[in-house]
Amino acid sequence: MHRPEPVIRPEPVIRIEGLTRRFGGPAVLDALDLSVGRGEFVALLGRSGSGKTTLLRTLAGLDDVTEGRVQVPGDVAVVFQESRLLPWKRVWQNVGLGLGARDAKDRAIAALGEVGLDHRVDAWPLTLSGGEAQRAGIARALVREPQFLMLDEPFASLDALTRLKMQAMVGELWQRHRCAVLLVTHDVDEALLLADRAVVLEHGRIRTEVDIDLPRPRRHADAEFNRLRGVLLDALGVEQASH
Repeated sequence: MHRPEPVIRPEPVIRIEGLTRRFGGPAVLDALDLSVGRGEFVALLGRSGSGKTTLLRTLAGLDDVTEGRVQVPGDVAVVFQESRLLPWKRVWQNVGLGLGARDAKDRAIAALGEVGLDHRVDAWPLTLSGGEAQRAGIARALVREPQFLMLDEPFASLDALTRLKMQAMVGELWQRHRCAVLLVTHDVDEALLLADRAVVLEHGRIRTEVDIDLPRPRRHADAEFNRLRGVLLDALGVEQASH
């Protein structure tokens, strides 16, 4: 009988062991174990209240670890759903904020070039479109060359066409920089287009974990893409139309 070969994961850069978080009621995260390998792209899915935001806040250092163990590298960057740019600073100044180096402007401009915003370097944030603002937010994260990048539903507020363009851009940037990435998303197709692995949380525990071994760039029409979509939608409790 043929047995599938075990998946060999890269050395973990993020380790979560027995992480439990409570806020006066049932555990939001319940003895959670999860790792993200060096250079690995992991998508985190789950319905509202599953624990995704709490996990992200813990990994970002915004919530204390009171039960369990979390190992995160020192160089971490986060991109939120809102770009959170400072309106009184030009775009390049937002991207280079906190670098404190003589070449901060050059590095900021180079990062903006990577996300296709080299023509908006001196613009004010309030003149940017939603997609441009998110590009600037991603440039601000990548200019620090983090080992670990967290993306908190960064495309949720964008229109469908802009979202597709941003997904493609993030995929290209990840392949170029190869930092570990944790993407929090409600979009199953987004997870399948971008990630090496998809994890579905339910009541603070991992319900389903799926390796996405598909060639890139990925196609919605691929039979395996559709099979994995069905697995993830089932795990999320989404009923699928029968054909």
